[in-house]
Amino acid sequence: MIIDSYSAEDTYNAGYNLGCQARKGQVYCLMGDLGVGKTVFTQGFAKGLGVDEYVNSPTFTIIQEYEGKDLPFYHFDVYRIADVTEMDEIGYEDYIYGEGVCMIEWADLIEEILPSNRTKIQIKKDLTKGYDYREIEIL
Repeated sequence: MIIDSYSAEDTYNAGYNLGCQARKGQVYCLMGDLGVGKTVFTQGFAKGLGVDEYVNSPTFTIIQEYEGKDLPFYHFDVYRIADVTEMDEIGYEDYIYGEGVCMIEWADLIEEILPSNRTKIQIKKDLTKGYDYREIEIL
């Protein structure tokens, strides 16, 4: 599925709609260049799960945990992971194979340890369609 986003609000709403449909045990892998709106998408996704807290990118902590309406939400940012073995130190398996929903930014950096049953989300800019345009592809 491809979603055309022409604003940060569109990107947020795309995340929100997907978050409303999320179920226990699902893993979402979010990829895209710096500044494409991964965090905005994730904020909408979290709101769709019923998270009332402010959601920001956990770049320096690797993971942030939130309580949604019915499920815990685990937001990873693995941009600063130098080696996938660092994921063992944070107990990633407890999250990924746990009772909540995971959103992993920069997931392509740790692809070899992710479950095969996952949803990939790619956000790309296309400046020919405008500065704020984003193509959001959900696989």
